[in-house]
Amino acid sequence: MQVGSITISGAEVWDGEAFVAGDVHIVDGLVASTPGDDAETLDAEGGWLIPGLIDAHFHAYATSMDGIENERGPLSYAAINGTKRLTAALRRGFTTVRDVAGGDIGLARAIDADLFPSPRYHFTGPALSQTGGHGDPRAAHVDVCFAHGHMCEVVDGVDALRLAVRNRLRTGAHAIKVMASGGVFSLADPIHNPQYSAEELRAIVDEATRRGTYVAAHAYSSEAVRHAIDNGIRSIEHGNLIDRETAELMAKAGAFLVPTLAAYDALDRRGAEIGLNETSLAKNAVVLSHGQEAVRLALAAGVRVGFGTDLMGDLEDDQLAGVRLQIEASGASATLQSMTAVNAELIGDPALGHLRTGAYGDAVLLSRNPIASPDALWDQESRRAVLRGGRVLS
Repeated sequence: MQVGSITISGAEVWDGEAFVAGDVHIVDGLVASTPGDDAETLDAEGGWLIPGLIDAHFHAYATSMDGIENERGPLSYAAINGTKRLTAALRRGFTTVRDVAGGDIGLARAIDADLFPSPRYHFTGPALSQTGGHGDPRAAHVDVCFAHGHMCEVVDGVDALRLAVRNRLRTGAHAIKVMASGGVFSLADPIHNPQYSAEELRAIVDEATRRGTYVAAHAYSSEAVRHAIDNGIRSIEHGNLIDRETAELMAKAGAFLVPTLAAYDALDRRGAEIGLNETSLAKNAVVLSHGQEAVRLALAAGVRVGFGTDLMGDLEDDQLAGVRLQIEASGASATLQSMTAVNAELIGDPALGHLRTGAYGDAVLLSRNPIASPDALWDQESRRAVLRGGRVLS
């Protein structure tokens, strides 16, 4: 990956809690205390500099709104389409993404080789689903075999799950993704029901923990979230239907919540026109109205709340709408922390999410103060520059 050396001068710089005046020096891709030799200078006078944003629930291979098409279409097409999705995310200011359900070592190697402009990329490989679970794309009346695809794999039983986890970690997965409740896109599972047995979830967590990583779980309802955290899962994706007691249990367990408010809003506005089926539209209506309240409940309980988008197919251009929706739920300062420091803690990389010495040289230069004018965080026109590894995105 190419890196650069640059001094960003004259900006107000986000220190994690407030903006302070100062220059930021990036040397060989990392923030440094002094400028590098022959470093270029970016005049940021009158600008507001924030760390590069992190989307902790991204799907590079989500090329379609149709589950079977996503899973069984040509991988070459999904990967090439994924490069466009990743480059677009970077241009919006997301300099790191966590791909939870998809991605692979080939895409990661292409990013490391700088074959195309991309955020830093953390992938889980295909999410694990029980038969008839959220990752099983077959409708109840469809009599076809399905075992695995580009985004999900159907795996049942403790021993089979241990092998599946080991294979993901062998091939470079950052973490493991499981489907622990029904979902909007799956056609044969109630959205509230917990999925996978306690023994199966514990086996997945045991394998991941011994390898030094963690498990992320798709889960909507309080029942499903409790089932997940009771069995050691650390990252709860979505969580729209949690109640106050469940939020308090999440805080006690040290679990994170990664809300994905953009997805439900986009599906509500655009789902019918792009052909989403009636079953998924009805499920989306159930979770849509509760997402922002779940964020408020989690923050009040002391849960570390991150940020994700979970956008499929053509909806990926609504990524910044998720920023607006989360600001409505928690305010600009908390949302900026969610998209930087909290997501960095979740991913587990101390060089992410801040602009102190030793951080990656990833930053977004805004034309307006995003705390006083929160729309600066979701308005593409407010981005004066995006930097990844000390290089200004052209």
